Amino acid sequence: MNFENLDEILDFAIEKEIEASDFYRTLAKEERYSDPTTMFEEFAGEEEKHKKMLQNFKEKGVSRSLQEYKLKWIKDLKRSDYLVDLEYKPGLPYNDILLLAIKREEKSLKLYNELLDKVDDGDSKKLFQVLCQEEAKHKLTLETMYDDYMAKMGD
Repeated sequence: MNFENLDEILDFAIEKEIEASDFYRTLAKEERYSDPTTMFEEFAGEEEKHKKMLQNFKEKGVSRSLQEYKLKWIKDLKRSDYLVDLEYKPGLPYNDILLLAIKREEKSLKLYNELLDKVDDGDSKKLFQVLCQEEAKHKLTLETMYDDYMAKMGD
């Protein structure tokens, strides 16, 4: 990833958030799990918020809410460290869908950490730190759901 300026970085990140939102909306529409469908819609909404955060940053600079955002360490269960990439196909078993989503969140977290290293100013760094934390929260939520599901299945 070579970027000429911050706008290119932001445009790239916005595209990734759109892809993530589309992915979760597809899961919510195509997969027929009762409670998880709502969860996938919520994840799509979160990714939309990230897109808007990036767009607002691009248009107006750092917002007050971003300045006041409290960063905290998010636990990493490291489930995705042991996963291979999966490809989505309608009808995947629920545990595989969770694994796929976990891996996608891991990649998003890695991307934002890489973009964090590419920016110089404090406001841009704060933006990508916030996005790193948000993706880490998603990953932890999915890993916890996966663990709970597998425990129910006797694993």
